[in-house]
Amino acid sequence: MTAESELPAAMGKVARRELALHGLTRLEQFDGRSAKELLAIHGVGPKAIRILREHLEPEGRHLAP
Repeated sequence: MTAESELPAAMGKVARRELALHGLTRLEQFDGRSAKELLAIHGVGPKAIRILREHLEPEGRHLAP
């Protein structure tokens, strides 16, 4: 994980790297994005989506339905 990234390490290296390549390095950037949109990114699977949701919800943020 890069120093400026705040994505959870539990997501896995490939998912974090691919999301960063799409400009997604901060949790606030996921607010309102759909799981379907994120799952279309190589390396991002259901586990990464679940972990994202677990980290977004305590901050009052959510993925779009």
